[in-house]
Amino acid sequence: MTLPRPKFITFDCYGTLTNFDMAGAARRVYGERLSPKAMACLVEAFRGYRLDEVLGPWKPLREVVHNSVERSCKRIGIQFKPEDAQRIYDEVPTWGPHPDVPAGLSRVAKEIPLVILSNSMNDLIMSNVEKLGAPFHTVITAEEVGAYKPLMKGFEYMLDKLGCGPEDITHVSSSFRYDLMTAYDLGIKSKVWVNRGHEPANPFYGYAEIPDISGLPGVFGL
Repeated sequence: MTLPRPKFITFDCYGTLTNFDMAGAARRVYGERLSPKAMACLVEAFRGYRLDEVLGPWKPLREVVHNSVERSCKRIGIQFKPEDAQRIYDEVPTWGPHPDVPAGLSRVAKEIPLVILSNSMNDLIMSNVEKLGAPFHTVITAEEVGAYKPLMKGFEYMLDKLGCGPEDITHVSSSFRYDLMTAYDLGIKSKVWVNRGHEPANPFYGYAEIPDISGLPGVFGL
């Protein structure tokens, strides 16, 4: 599928561009303490609780991680230590891009301005963005917005800041639950799903599918 060139290409960062390795961080902290079965249960619980935490009242990402780890430990019946959650959080700014990202991004950045809307903090995100290998027109964090995706507020804030409407952007993400469902509900018709295996396909939401960011230039005929 070839899409018309938008005024801006907007991106989810963590997971889509940055190799957001929360599961790996949890394994590095807890792996020697848990059986493989218990470790798998903790990782899955941690994934679900992170989503639940961001749907509530605004709180810093550090608290999202802390609460999610604490709830996960309670669920599988192990002791929670705040320093374990802090170790996971401290990894976030160290994570770099998926291998396919720099080359693909740099090609489209020559033709179309790139924007990030991220569930991140102001003091974290630029460490990740600087590793992506391409210039960004605008970077917006959940801290700046005062809300996390999948809530609509971040997308609405982004459109207002860019001075454009839903018809003027293409939104790119590897997640339906955090990004593409909300984009659909807001009338963003031009969407790209990066199939990184995080979630199953859901054609109802209408998108171009690519396996990784190396396929993004071709979506716009670049």
